[in-house]
Amino acid sequence: MGSGIAQKSAQERFNVQMVDREEKWVERGQSIIATLLGEAVERRIFSEAQVEEIQNRIKGIIGTENVNPKTDLVIEAVFEDFEIKNEVFTTLNEVCDKQTILASNTSSLSVNKLAEASGRPDRFVGLHFFYHPAKNRLIEIIPAETTSKESLDAVEQYCKTIGKVVIVCKDRPGFVVNRFFVPWLNEACLLLEEGVATTAQIDAVACEAFEIGMGPFALMNLTGPPIALHSTNYLAEQLKTPRYTGAQNLCDLVEKGVMWEIGDETDCTEEIATVISERLLGQVFAVCSQIVAEEICSMEDVDRGAKVGLRWMKGPFEIMNAIGVNDAYRMATAYATLAEFDLPPFFGTKAESGHAWEFNYVDVELTGSVATVRLNRPEAMNALNETLVVQLGSVLDDLNSNNSVQTIVLEGAGKAFVAGADVKFFVDKLRANAFHDIYEFTANGHAVLNKLESSPKTTIALTTGLALGGGLELALACDYRIGTRRSQFRFPETNIGIYPGLGGTQRTVRICGVEAARWAVLAGNFMDSKIASALGILTHLVDPADVNSTVLTIANQGKPSNKYPGTPMNTEHPVAKFASSFFSDANIPALLNGSCPEGFDEDDRNVSRQLKSLSRTAPIALRMASKLLDEAVQTDGNLEAGLALELSSLEDIFCTADALEGLSALIEGRRPNYTNQ
Repeated sequence: MGSGIAQKSAQERFNVQMVDREEKWVERGQSIIATLLGEAVERRIFSEAQVEEIQNRIKGIIGTENVNPKTDLVIEAVFEDFEIKNEVFTTLNEVCDKQTILASNTSSLSVNKLAEASGRPDRFVGLHFFYHPAKNRLIEIIPAETTSKESLDAVEQYCKTIGKVVIVCKDRPGFVVNRFFVPWLNEACLLLEEGVATTAQIDAVACEAFEIGMGPFALMNLTGPPIALHSTNYLAEQLKTPRYTGAQNLCDLVEKGVMWEIGDETDCTEEIATVISERLLGQVFAVCSQIVAEEICSMEDVDRGAKVGLRWMKGPFEIMNAIGVNDAYRMATAYATLAEFDLPPFFGTKAESGHAWEFNYVDVELTGSVATVRLNRPEAMNALNETLVVQLGSVLDDLNSNNSVQTIVLEGAGKAFVAGADVKFFVDKLRANAFHDIYEFTANGHAVLNKLESSPKTTIALTTGLALGGGLELALACDYRIGTRRSQFRFPETNIGIYPGLGGTQRTVRICGVEAARWAVLAGNFMDSKIASALGILTHLVDPADVNSTVLTIANQGKPSNKYPGTPMNTEHPVAKFASSFFSDANIPALLNGSCPEGFDEDDRNVSRQLKSLSRTAPIALRMASKLLDEAVQTDGNLEAGLALELSSLEDIFCTADALEGLSALIEGRRPNYTNQ
């Protein structure tokens, strides 16, 4: 775990000290990292040069006492022994400067007790990385009761910067995911012990019931049965729930030091399959209702933990909706009887209502006069769907009318700000011949973005991750856009048969000028943080550690004097200069016809790249996007008129065969074949 955390941090450009007691353990950690990065090179995830850069950011340190005193964050990752951890933190507290935040990567120990023992309880936080830390996107952050807001915010920013989906939860045994997942493993062992079915049958039924790739026994073989036994016994003791005590067959397996034998015969009777699925589902439903009742986290975060951390297709509450909350309650009640605990009353009330669980994807946090609005759908990279757009609009109405709020900050949970609109929605509606629904969704999106555009508050988009298509358009409606080195932007629409329909053809021109807008919109070029800053897509490019202070600085200065300068922020940047010449008015007819403009060398790398990108766009979408960009110039100061033109052309583009082809190809993972129809 320690080497994995070091690797992931270094991959995201943090300088890392990897510390152990002896040189051989440091070298072992470096060897593990080298092996994993070597595999990444073979899979073309990283180049050899990138791997060298990553490894150069990791410095091996022998002895905790030799940690650099000026380290910002120390993450302890020794095994789950309170006394050993306490010893480590005692040394760290003596060595590190006052500003250093200490964190423990723990899956079971009390964060409150660790914080108390750390010597700096206000600058201490629990972190629960999931295996493998360099690959699994989930992390649980567990603040102690004494953790300061500044420390929590800083650690959360670090976690976001390394691309994690964050669940902030209370310090309770098992936290979130292990609280329901570990008893699930043990319940499978009990089903086997009772003779209900074989390991293969239980795994097969579990895979079907939960829509997962590996059943409980296969998962235990992957992570190690001793971990499952230790974890379930810990929960049994801490939660005083004997049902969680490790099954005898699991104890025997661990004592022998062997793995589960899983045969090939998976078929069983429908009756047996029902017993297995209802027992396992009921256990998960019952425990997840406890998690929510104890306010450890929200039901949305429970689902998020299952989908991101365990890679389930649906979260527990989504599964309940799929099978019916009343049936889910029946299964949970049966399990609660076995486990000898009561279900929370809210579960029964919901079951009696006959209604499904309703999910909230927009969270609001008020800090003084600053309201932070978090789009919290990281399992889908915060893609804009009907529910999220409606909820965001409602939140903005409330904040715009709240006199105590002066600044509204938008951010996305996880590694993305917003990765565009939900493309499957468009495909489903087109195949159902229901363009009207697409129009209503887009028109409502325009209305919601206008709540930002016309807001009396200072509006800021924290585009510290990926912002694509509709997500970039959402950010452009804000007064300011703060980015870090991880920020990436793109308008992919012309490549998928449509044009940016939420203001992208209008606001982009008004921000950075028509030539730079053509470079971004027509060719769909990726913009890293430096290019985005040069063009003015980003108004502030800062280090991750400076994001919060930048928000406060902007909040104090208020709304910008000129939101739409109409020219790149840095006209001397190579991209700005190239766009100005290559995407000039005079060259557009040639580019739309697939020709190289006069005066440019087709073999030039920049020129050939743009011509190749333009050749892969849908011809109708390319022409319509170009026309709308021109109309942005013509409407100039009248943004409302430009947006109206963008919206009025929607049917013309979505009713083309190329639009359906491009959108379908995207969700099917293939290259589109455009026919200019």
